[in-house]
Amino acid sequence: MVPSDNVAPPLDVDRILADPGVRIVVCCGAGGVGKTTTAAALALRAAEEHGRRTVVLTIDPARRLAQSLGLTELDNTPRQVKGIDAEASGGELHAMMLDMKRTFDDVVLQHTDPAKAAEIFANPFYAAMSSTFAGTQEYMAMEKLGQLHARGEWDLIVVDTPPSRSALDFLDAPARLSRFLDGRMLRLLLAPARTGGRSMFTFVTAGFGMFSKVVQKILGAQLLTDLSGFVAALDSMFGGFRQRAEQTYRILQARETAFLLVAAPEPDAVREAAYFAGRLREEKMPLAGLVLNRVHRPAVPELGPDESLAAAERLAERGGHERAAEVLRAHAALAQQAVREQLVAARFTEAFPTVPTVSVTAQPADVHDVDGLRTIGAAISRE
Repeated sequence: MVPSDNVAPPLDVDRILADPGVRIVVCCGAGGVGKTTTAAALALRAAEEHGRRTVVLTIDPARRLAQSLGLTELDNTPRQVKGIDAEASGGELHAMMLDMKRTFDDVVLQHTDPAKAAEIFANPFYAAMSSTFAGTQEYMAMEKLGQLHARGEWDLIVVDTPPSRSALDFLDAPARLSRFLDGRMLRLLLAPARTGGRSMFTFVTAGFGMFSKVVQKILGAQLLTDLSGFVAALDSMFGGFRQRAEQTYRILQARETAFLLVAAPEPDAVREAAYFAGRLREEKMPLAGLVLNRVHRPAVPELGPDESLAAAERLAERGGHERAAEVLRAHAALAQQAVREQLVAARFTEAFPTVPTVSVTAQPADVHDVDGLRTIGAAISRE
């Protein structure tokens, strides 16, 4: 079993949700650990129990959040969730799902004139970048968070971070964007627009003939032309991209933000949570605690797996007690799983002994409605 000195302090989620000074809760962690369900459950509890006007932003392509909230669909605009029990508290719940391309389009429309926006939208490279470019989803999640925060309409914004290869992609997106904007290749592509509008090939041939041939061979002439036009069209917006990303990053470092790591008691998920906790500590971002989902607990914890198996064997030897023996073996398997999960979870608590933690018992079925979300919210809050 896990030594008692590795037991983390309990996480008081209700204190976080009720605190008017906390305006953003970011749920982060590896994919497939229940981040979307956790984010929706917390947002629902903030509205119903604590009377807060709450919006939950999900980046879940499976659209499970819409289903669990009883909505037919979610889009890039917050939609109020009807039928929740918030009349007494005065709270409201709104939900939305990030549309990466729509968010990018909105940014272009907001920061350019209509003619320039039309030029950008028609560019094939923009179509590819706004839909599939690596890191665009994470950056646009940050962009949308910044927009929601700036509007000032919400008491609380709950963010379900993208299902990325790594949870760190959400924090790294602004830095990757800055590196892209400051890259040598991009500066070369921008040079024609900044030197009188000469074509890419005229400019490059003048001083970079060999470079031009190599780049055209790698990328192709048409792609290079599309990329050059895209970069030139977006040139006036680049500073704004970087500035907004930096502003949102500072918001994430502020006390009004609370990061909640979400993990399952599995080695990869706990390892990812530990990486993220270390990164948050390095970046001086406020880590509020760890939500450990899908934890298994035997109904009779004082009956250990060895004792249970021994009892099952004795009954089998006597005969006539097959059903009881099966129950004891099932209990032993569950108790063994619980011990393994405690040992896995201890890897996090050993590395971060002061981070508050709450464990949520594995549910018998997937959450698919508001009642299920209430159950999860109560479990996270230890109600």
